[in-house]
Amino acid sequence: MSAFHAAIVHPDQSVTYCGEVTQDHLDQVRAIAAADTSPRFTVEHPSRPGALFVLREDGDLDWYEPVDAAPAPAYMPDPEPRAVADDLPPAGELPRGATGTAWISGAIRLGDGVIGGAMDTPGNPPRVTHHSTESPAGGKYLESIGSYLIRVASEPHLIYCPVTDRVGQFGPLNQSARALRNDGSRRTNREGRVNIQIEVLAYAKNPWTTGWDPAKKPGWQKILAAARSWGVPDVWPAGAPPKYPGGYSARSRSTWQNKGGHFAHAHVPGNDHGDPGAVDTRKILGGTGSTPAPSKPAKDAFPGVGVFGPGANNAHVTRLGTMLIARGGKRFYSVGAGPRWSDADRDATKAFQTAQGWSGADADGIPGPTTWELLVTGRGKDIPAASAKRKVSVAHMVAAAKADIPAPDGHTTYPGEVGLVEDALVAEGLLARRYADGSFGTKTRTAYAAWQRSKAGGSYTGSAADGYPGLDSLRRLAARHGFTATA
Repeated sequence: MSAFHAAIVHPDQSVTYCGEVTQDHLDQVRAIAAADTSPRFTVEHPSRPGALFVLREDGDLDWYEPVDAAPAPAYMPDPEPRAVADDLPPAGELPRGATGTAWISGAIRLGDGVIGGAMDTPGNPPRVTHHSTESPAGGKYLESIGSYLIRVASEPHLIYCPVTDRVGQFGPLNQSARALRNDGSRRTNREGRVNIQIEVLAYAKNPWTTGWDPAKKPGWQKILAAARSWGVPDVWPAGAPPKYPGGYSARSRSTWQNKGGHFAHAHVPGNDHGDPGAVDTRKILGGTGSTPAPSKPAKDAFPGVGVFGPGANNAHVTRLGTMLIARGGKRFYSVGAGPRWSDADRDATKAFQTAQGWSGADADGIPGPTTWELLVTGRGKDIPAASAKRKVSVAHMVAAAKADIPAPDGHTTYPGEVGLVEDALVAEGLLARRYADGSFGTKTRTAYAAWQRSKAGGSYTGSAADGYPGLDSLRRLAARHGFTATA
């Protein structure tokens, strides 16, 4: 029978070891926590199989670890040098070079005050990222959940209880937190001048702002004041957080990287969480902010991503098609715009997004708030015309692949035509930009094979998706990226 080390983590992060327990004991712990009236809640360790935590209302955290497991690290590796905790300033004081509040006065200090490092893109706009802990609120759950976040190396900057209005702080606001996943090689935790991350004790399915009055919450007002001290604007660039479950967010990279303001975890590219749910954005901003573009006429307001995509049949799709045709997308529509979503709508939308210089998830053919705003205001770049001079021959592509792949790196055969295909694959999110060099090498072949397997590329399988272009798959790619495919 399995054995487990049992320990209690106290709010000051001291640990009381309680000895070893059996699987039967752990089963009883789970059963007690599962009772409707129990003030205890279990949560599995996200990366250590078999490890279990029990959140307690009194602020302690029960910790069970398999006896045969490798020792648990207190922190996951961080590529940046860590600051020295003894050098951290007292509440209200700022590190040298800071221009906003680093430590919130009166906040409960959690951990050693060191969770991250310098921001990667300090020239980008400041932002706040909102999370929910998927846990109960009230009592001293703030301390218990804080201990859990430290143990799993997922600390935000701040943790907030909407019931008690208590605020906890793990690290200075001018450095990074650790509650987000990277977006490929881009470290989302380190995006912007600041990226102040807040975990709220709540469940995403039950928006925590319901029945909550920010005017009566001085703790929350301190959080808002700290965010504004760094220049975070009172706006939601990606729109209101989607409902959970069942909501959808485009997770636009261009919006995330280039816009300042408040974001939901559900808005962040490279992440798959849906929190904090459909919270009231006006309340979160203390009643003084706004949801995106409130002054726009109702007919111009973004109707939401849910009205677009496969199966959609409504007037918004018709309007989208009409605007895209006016912006250079006529060639995608054989019979004009209509209410039923079609490949023409997707391809024209993608062409418009690509014309803005977007790629990957930002050019997926589904209009988001930014795409819609550019269309209704007439701003942004039009869809370029398909030029007769921009031709790509299937025969040339196959010849280039067969010649370039076995040759030394950088060898080119038809670099101009290969470059057009590579640019299109980059825009589709299938090829890294650094490999778009005019050489049809192994990376390009792998990316083209992924295009052939995709629905847009023809859903080919087996030897038909071998990475060597065929006329049908090349025509499909050409239609979305403004060149002509020939035999």
